[in-house]
Amino acid sequence: MFDTFNGLPVHPLVVHAVVVLLPLAVLGTIAVAAVPRWRARYSGLNALVAVVGTVLCPVATSSGEALEHRVGDPGAHAELGDQLLWFAAPLALLAVALWWLQRQQLRASGSGPRRPSRALTVVAGLAVVAALASGVQVYRVGDSGAKAVWKDQMTTSAPAAGAQGDGD
Repeated sequence: MFDTFNGLPVHPLVVHAVVVLLPLAVLGTIAVAAVPRWRARYSGLNALVAVVGTVLCPVATSSGEALEHRVGDPGAHAELGDQLLWFAAPLALLAVALWWLQRQQLRASGSGPRRPSRALTVVAGLAVVAALASGVQVYRVGDSGAKAVWKDQMTTSAPAAGAQGDGD
């Protein structure tokens, strides 16, 4: 199902969405957890970005498996990619919880300033931990994927100066 689209493999198309959305959710989660005045304004958008990035993880995995049947085993990349959902899902859940708790606090206090509830503080702390873990895993998956694709195609040394025939 997630093999090709318009003659191109779906995997690189979906992966680019995941590697943009999840790091944005990581940064957004850290920001709304750390800066209470941003929480009311941006936590809903951040939760949406985290959920969409998480929902796309299984699509990336399925399309990666389809691509694997065409081009061969990507090595560690496949295993790391399978694990990403287990990092992204807690991030998404905690981002949604952070948004929901912020909304509850605003409803309880009207629009006046109020000290964050203990639950909001705990969820914000857990969200930062989940964000950092997700960020590390996205990097690991991306790094292993880049190595699987480019390792054999790149030379380890740069061409010598003037070797390209610069006309001198």
